[in-house]
Amino acid sequence: MKVLITGGTGYIGSHTIIEMIETETFTPICIDSCERSTPETIDRMEKITGIRVPFYQENICNKNAFFRIFEEHKDIVGIIHFAAFKSVPESVEKPLEYYRNNLQSLENVLEACLKYNIPNLIFSSSCSIYGEVERLPVNENTPMGIPFCPYAHTKQIGEEMIRFFTQVNPQFNAVLLRYFNPVGAHSSGMNGELSPDKPNNLMPIITQVGIGKMEKLTVFGTDYNTRDGSCIRDYVHVSDIADAHVKAMQFLIEKRNSTNCEVFNLGSGNGISVLEMLHAFEEITGVKLNYKLGARRAGDVPAVYSDSTRAEKLLNWQCKRTLADMVGSAWEWEKRLGD
Repeated sequence: MKVLITGGTGYIGSHTIIEMIETETFTPICIDSCERSTPETIDRMEKITGIRVPFYQENICNKNAFFRIFEEHKDIVGIIHFAAFKSVPESVEKPLEYYRNNLQSLENVLEACLKYNIPNLIFSSSCSIYGEVERLPVNENTPMGIPFCPYAHTKQIGEEMIRFFTQVNPQFNAVLLRYFNPVGAHSSGMNGELSPDKPNNLMPIITQVGIGKMEKLTVFGTDYNTRDGSCIRDYVHVSDIADAHVKAMQFLIEKRNSTNCEVFNLGSGNGISVLEMLHAFEEITGVKLNYKLGARRAGDVPAVYSDSTRAEKLLNWQCKRTLADMVGSAWEWEKRLGD
């Protein structure tokens, strides 16, 4: 069964394609504009799996180019929609760019589902939709909060677009996966997060400082109401997140959903602070980090971590990989990039 992966050369998209091939569950087709990734990711996936996936280097905001894929592959059974801009600070600086890209791409995905009768959709959402919460951990019934940044707002709007779409088109089924903080790399060390010159996510910043690409890192905020004053997040290995996407597609195809728009949190349930992650990296790798304590960063919430009981029960999903796996694999990937 063919599944189209939008944003398939991105961090989570590429690991999901690898997971599909390694578990022999679906036949992936990849589309990505490579604005925030690289087409060489296709080569890395082939080295890991021995399979070269069909690849279209197109922007799915270009409806004509996007729809041609469905004309060529008339037997696609589902779409996993990753393609989106995802930097919190960049979205604060360039809000219109984020609304235009993230919402136009989703509109085209939904229109393709309707036009080509693609019945199954997995949407890459985010824990950022919860905003600042009063009670932790968050579960799927926790209401959406006030978005701290345009990126989070696009995910909130995206979820509502899909919810309304499935209400009026009950022949379509969707799963909204709200995942927390993906980190790490494939166990081979051959595929991981590719960051721009100034990465925004914590783990690639840590590894780039560790290897010497960046001089130092800044801990944004040390006066939050948390156990050590720094932000707390729920880190999940990227291969566990990839596994959840495959399981979610199986969930829909096997018609195990009780509604045609299901929601799942994907997290470990363990909150780790920024300072704790820095110290874990130093302990696991033996590399000392050069860091400084700084002011809070716009768009950050103090703490968020997940109750993922629903995904465990209905998707038969759980985090298999440890913090040491996350840190160790990310470090191996960084060292490989430096070779």
